[in-house]
Amino acid sequence: MHCSADDLPAAVRDLGMRLGVPPGGSEEAIVTLTQAGHMKRQLGSPSWMAFTARQTIAPTTCAFEWRARFGPLGSISVCDALADGQARLDVMALGFIPLARTAPTAALLRGERMRYLAELAWAPDAILANADLRWRGDGPDRLVVRTGDGPAAAEITMTLDGDGRIASTFAADRPRAAVEPTLPTPWRGRFSDYRLHLGRWLPFAGEVAWVIDGREEVYWRGALTSWSMAA
Repeated sequence: MHCSADDLPAAVRDLGMRLGVPPGGSEEAIVTLTQAGHMKRQLGSPSWMAFTARQTIAPTTCAFEWRARFGPLGSISVCDALADGQARLDVMALGFIPLARTAPTAALLRGERMRYLAELAWAPDAILANADLRWRGDGPDRLVVRTGDGPAAAEITMTLDGDGRIASTFAADRPRAAVEPTLPTPWRGRFSDYRLHLGRWLPFAGEVAWVIDGREEVYWRGALTSWSMAA
């Protein structure tokens, strides 16, 4: 179902326009992007792993698929995905040896929905085209976006920069685990290096952190290496 831009709060319509999105967004244009960066082996560790990744993001429904490769010759692969209301997180060695497969729980679904919302800066057409998103203003430079219902409902707050683009995202209680105890924890993302690319203003750099016991720990840093939209 298409969500008319006229049905959205004015601040949301304005955000989409500032990012270069036409009225209503491009409903059929799937985003495909690639990234390179580093991710911590585990929280609290000084050790980082290099990765490369390819991701697709849907504009009209809360869906994405992130496939990344880590380690020597990309021997460790990760699939982090959300589609049709189902979440998935798998880790494989050499492409066929399962190392981890996360149980499909409400906590995992909630966390993956939060990820989709937090990455709208990389799929700006979804801001206007995704009818599953519910928006409200929270002051002159903040927007709150929510999706889903019940225990898997997800919500994040966006803070805008001086140019009115998405500078950071925040969730007060993203689950750190898919099963009990799920450890709801403050979770923050930051975007930078905005560039005009194929008609859209996109952040070409980002980082993600957990806030544990009042201390922020960045565990993911990455940069876009390509970005495109196609039906």
